[in-house]
Amino acid sequence: MYALRSRVEQLLSLADIRLGGDRPWDLQVEDERLYARLLAKGSLGLGESYMDGWWRALSLDGLLYRLLAADLDQKVRGLGVVVDAVRARLTNLQSRRRSFEVGERHYDLGNDLYRAMLGQRMVYSCAYWRGRDGAPLHDLDAAQEAKLDLVCRKLGLQPGMRVLDIGCGWGEALKFAAERYGVSGVGVTVSREQAAFARELCAGLPIEIRLQDYRELDERFDRAFSLGMFEHVGVKNYRRYFEVAQRCLGDEDLFLLHTIGNNRSVTHTDPWIGKYIFPNSMLPSAAQIAQACEGWFVLEDWHNFGADYDKTLQAWRANVERAWPQLDARYDERFRRMWRFYLSASMATFRSRHSQLWQLVLSPKGVRGGYVAPR
Repeated sequence: MYALRSRVEQLLSLADIRLGGDRPWDLQVEDERLYARLLAKGSLGLGESYMDGWWRALSLDGLLYRLLAADLDQKVRGLGVVVDAVRARLTNLQSRRRSFEVGERHYDLGNDLYRAMLGQRMVYSCAYWRGRDGAPLHDLDAAQEAKLDLVCRKLGLQPGMRVLDIGCGWGEALKFAAERYGVSGVGVTVSREQAAFARELCAGLPIEIRLQDYRELDERFDRAFSLGMFEHVGVKNYRRYFEVAQRCLGDEDLFLLHTIGNNRSVTHTDPWIGKYIFPNSMLPSAAQIAQACEGWFVLEDWHNFGADYDKTLQAWRANVERAWPQLDARYDERFRRMWRFYLSASMATFRSRHSQLWQLVLSPKGVRGGYVAPR
């Protein structure tokens, strides 16, 4: 046991983290079996042992940020990473048959949870913390509205246009576009709970919500966007995804892709995230996106505001922490610890700049005279 503890202490020292230290980001051990679990399972062991109450930290996001900033996730990887890499190579984890799994396991958890966490607007993607005049915003609801408005302005929405939302979530983006910019639209999602909520939210507006895989789309729209869905597409399907988006647009139209991005090209996600939060997910790299859309689109604009996601996640965590006492008992203590770890780990990835948030504007044939991107 001493040798295992010593090895863990040595690794944590590389991230300026101490066992039993008095700083907010120091790790407090509650079960001595932790050391063997961390060394054997890497990030999966770290997350699962937190869920089991084997350790704690006053500042969970502070600890996880330091682990990532020191690249300890690469130094202690565990067998799960190897297994996931082999599965991703041999299998299309995001095939049409598997596409509804993430809806069932994540997005269908309960609209009460997401309503409590996401704020006034049920928008489950990075907010934009700057107003039209560039001034900083300090309120989540205002920042989400600013993001939706930014998307509409980048697409140049005009009254009468027909708009496609690939992965429409709870329908907030289409509702905003219909009410503020006078468009009609279609939204597709793989979540039954999201589809039911979105239909009710958009009742009375010229919006159709479908429970449908994106690969089934084959009809004409004037504009298309996708906010926080591309993370579920998978590298084996990227070319098909852009082919589908392009065939739904005319030569003069625009497509906006809003996605989390990875600094490195990978084929699968972190083992803990894949097991407990987003099954069959993965984050694209810039190289993977560029290669996949080559021949289908002209890349007009690439906007990175990944630092805004840390602030968005902090707001989500504050909301859900306040709401726990009022939420259903099915969200038990282990679930709460899982969710807390998920949000804190996500903060850490953006704070360390391991992950980015990209908005790309793409055109099938190129905008005549060039494209000027709003910010």
